[in-house]
Amino acid sequence: MKYTPAFIIFLVIGFFILVQTTHAQFASPEARLRQIPMIEPQIAQEVNKFTRHHAACPKSTDPTIAHCFARVIIDETASPLITAKPAGFGPAEFRKAYSVNGEAETTPIVAIVDAYDQPNMLSDLQTYSTTFNLPQLVNCADAISDSSVPCFKKVNQTGGISYPKTDPGWALEISLDVEAVHAMCDNCSILLVEAKSASNADLLKAVDTAINLGATIISNSYGSGEIANETASDTHFNQPGIAIFASSGDSGYGVNYPAASRYVVGVGGTKLTLTTTGAYLSESAWTDGGSGCSTYETKTTWQNDTGCKKRTIADVAADADPLSGAAVYDSVTYNGKKGWFKIGGTSLSSPLVAGIFATGDKLPNTKQAGSFFYGLSASHFHDITKGSNGSCSPSYLCKARTGYDGPTGLGTPNGAF
Repeated sequence: MKYTPAFIIFLVIGFFILVQTTHAQFASPEARLRQIPMIEPQIAQEVNKFTRHHAACPKSTDPTIAHCFARVIIDETASPLITAKPAGFGPAEFRKAYSVNGEAETTPIVAIVDAYDQPNMLSDLQTYSTTFNLPQLVNCADAISDSSVPCFKKVNQTGGISYPKTDPGWALEISLDVEAVHAMCDNCSILLVEAKSASNADLLKAVDTAINLGATIISNSYGSGEIANETASDTHFNQPGIAIFASSGDSGYGVNYPAASRYVVGVGGTKLTLTTTGAYLSESAWTDGGSGCSTYETKTTWQNDTGCKKRTIADVAADADPLSGAAVYDSVTYNGKKGWFKIGGTSLSSPLVAGIFATGDKLPNTKQAGSFFYGLSASHFHDITKGSNGSCSPSYLCKARTGYDGPTGLGTPNGAF
């Protein structure tokens, strides 16, 4: 049989299309994942079919034990996905998305409160800074409050230097928190306070130490379910003039403490989508972010939603979906891996908002941070109107809408506060 030139060309083109389609269909999750920061939104959504994530810290059945809210991208073998180069969003993407320049007028102290030790945190932060061309934070020579040069200091829950044992999941959480704050405010001093355990009692002691050492902004990326006597712990957070942030959770609709405290700023989660040039395109409520109506906490005077008689969570939000998550460097071996991870969860959104807040740091000494946020104009926020984290009644407690809603609160940052 003779084949015409036109028929041969048709066969060649068809074979080429078949090869390209097959290659795209069976590309590894890692190959797809690495494209996320710089690809069109519809392709990023396709990646969701091929990637998964899991909690960095297991949840305890004891309601007095907190767990961290970091969620790690894993591969098809359920192993943490490690990449040779950063695969998630970095400082440039987050700053562009949230319209901040990454610099504070002064040198505020942002405290990170977490459990257990990250023994390599300063060197890992230096690797992160070198990779993303950020200023290096020096090790604080003495008291962090005495330094006019941005620096890093690590203490235990009582302010000493006898550090707790290392827990790989919490170490990954610490790396996320510290690097996210530095990404948003490169001239902020960072104080890492490590509780000796994940008990609420030890974490509260760490919060007290952060305040005593001069922190004016504190990020808490952990929590547990509400308990009847939680309001007795609120005194630790009742600190006018100090902005205390807490992640809303990573299990979908439902309330966690300390985000439920009326004296903290509860930070919900979104899925952030950028254009191919890295510009802000859209956000939607993250399906696993926490929100709801507190069972025990009194409603504040500055919250005016009518579907919850008690305190409503969240107050604000930022990127939390692991698929649009942050590139995090951690050299503590976690599930047999170390290096560049891609991590999300409201563990990401809390330090992001804390770092952004630090670049403005305009909270009066006599004012609660929640009151400050609810007093801002709508122009300070991206109003998130799409997405949900579950089923509830009234629906705004779990579904994004125009104006205030549970999953995303007032919205996500649109410039320094």
